[in-house]
Amino acid sequence: MIKYALRRLLSTIPVLWIAVTACFFVLRLAPGGPFDGERPLPPVILKNLAIHYNLDKPLIQQYLIYVGDLLRGDLGPSFASEDFTVAQQIMIGLPYTFTIGTAAFLIAIIVGVAVGCLGALYQNKAPDYILGALILIGVVLPNFLIAPILQLVFGIHLAWFPVGGWGDGSIKYLILPIVVLALPHAGRISRITRGSMIEVMNQNFIRTAKAKGIGPRLTVMRHALKPALMPVVSYLGPAASYLLTGSLVVESIFGLPGIGRYFVNAALNRDYGMVLGTVIFYMVLIVFLNLLVDIAYAWLDPKVRNR
Repeated sequence: MIKYALRRLLSTIPVLWIAVTACFFVLRLAPGGPFDGERPLPPVILKNLAIHYNLDKPLIQQYLIYVGDLLRGDLGPSFASEDFTVAQQIMIGLPYTFTIGTAAFLIAIIVGVAVGCLGALYQNKAPDYILGALILIGVVLPNFLIAPILQLVFGIHLAWFPVGGWGDGSIKYLILPIVVLALPHAGRISRITRGSMIEVMNQNFIRTAKAKGIGPRLTVMRHALKPALMPVVSYLGPAASYLLTGSLVVESIFGLPGIGRYFVNAALNRDYGMVLGTVIFYMVLIVFLNLLVDIAYAWLDPKVRNR
């Protein structure tokens, strides 16, 4: 198991290097500059800023300097904020992003697996059709459309939850953002679970369990659930990636002080240092989460780790 984990870890290094290189050159070669604005700065100030941020050097040299800083754990300076570096701003926003992202991830798994199991138990019956319709709504509608609908209904008309902001950090400020993030993935997980559960329930060992007089719910919990969760585990990596990228939009819509808000503000202000640092941080996090999912899948299926 340890050898498999090390192999997977080593395989992520070239992926990260290619991604970092691509992001660096795309941002550096994009039209405009980090100090462009409605009021042009004097040439002397622009020259001093370029020297300060190493922007006066050749592009390859800028790249080598940036990679060297990355290897030391330095994500570089923020062009728009002199008080905080990129890493400091990410660490400020990380607790908020981590809170809503982790909660949405866990809720999506719990709700998705539970609804999928119910759909399989009541296959082609009324509960299955009702749950299927609700799932379809969650899967089809994007989070940037679900968010304003929930804000309008539950935040303005019913006034059950705040429309946005963090406030005093109580749970009422988190419910709507978490629901918006979790709903699409809960729907996808439930569909995967339902299909996998139906397939497993038709296996011979399940028929044997039923022949012994074991009830359907106990059969699911004891015998069918673990093999049925294999496809779900393989989806958790992409789901975590979608949750992270989706949080950029959700945090902006709800005005949450997470990493997504810093990223959007940096993009609007052409703070390329912050944009690049945030993208790299998300890439590393996504690769790490996918690595954990691969290890979990190998733990569930010995055939995978013995390849």
